[in-house]
Amino acid sequence: MVLPVTSWCPPPQTLTLGSDEVHVWRAALDLKSADVHSLRLTLSAEELARAERFHFRRDREHFVVAHGLLRAILGQYLKIEPGQLQFCYNPYGKPALARTFGRDALRFNMSHSYGLALFAVTCGREIGVDLERLRPHLADEQIAERFLSPREAAALRALPTNMRQEGFFTCWTRKEAYIKAIGEGLTLSLDQFDVSLAPGEPAALVSTSTDPQEASRWSLRGLAPKAGYVGALAVKGHDWRIKYWQWPERWGMQVKSGPILY
Repeated sequence: MVLPVTSWCPPPQTLTLGSDEVHVWRAALDLKSADVHSLRLTLSAEELARAERFHFRRDREHFVVAHGLLRAILGQYLKIEPGQLQFCYNPYGKPALARTFGRDALRFNMSHSYGLALFAVTCGREIGVDLERLRPHLADEQIAERFLSPREAAALRALPTNMRQEGFFTCWTRKEAYIKAIGEGLTLSLDQFDVSLAPGEPAALVSTSTDPQEASRWSLRGLAPKAGYVGALAVKGHDWRIKYWQWPERWGMQVKSGPILY
């Protein structure tokens, strides 16, 4: 049931984002020290303080790179220097651009896991993305029974043994992407809605316990960013198309008064 790894293309020099488009970016987080330093210079004091809470240096640097690249990507769409962007957060912690920077138009979400990051960007619709590296010790039956819905747990048990790890993370990332898209944190319990996970079954929000019509409002897409990783995308509505961009490692990153120059 492993999805073929998606083809990720270098972005054009001039980025445009149509109202019917979703752009998903892939980026490596293990960068040269000079690039990490350049990205650090674009972060806010609050972001830097959050980075310092991580005990291990690698985790601190991954946080800096992920948030710095998010700023760089959004800055490209908005034609704004990354260091000038400002963010706000809803009561559950979901980030958005401050209203001055088109908060109501450009929507985004990001996720990173073990040195790899995904960034999803769209216009005027809610969006969530999740990424996980496959880890056998997390995909056991007890964890599935505790966090998945009864329908999902049964579907997972029905899979051949050699497919259950992939099935678990397929399910998990789709659920997390939806949770992140609606922006309500874990106030919505993971067992209160169902997603698809079986081989050959299209990615979908199948049902929710709170609103019979909710599932029909959302699109889910499985992502295959790299061998050994599983990702998922949740987008409000159905009339959209997706483009996959690779953050080009060949682009140097130098900061002067805030902007990243390519």
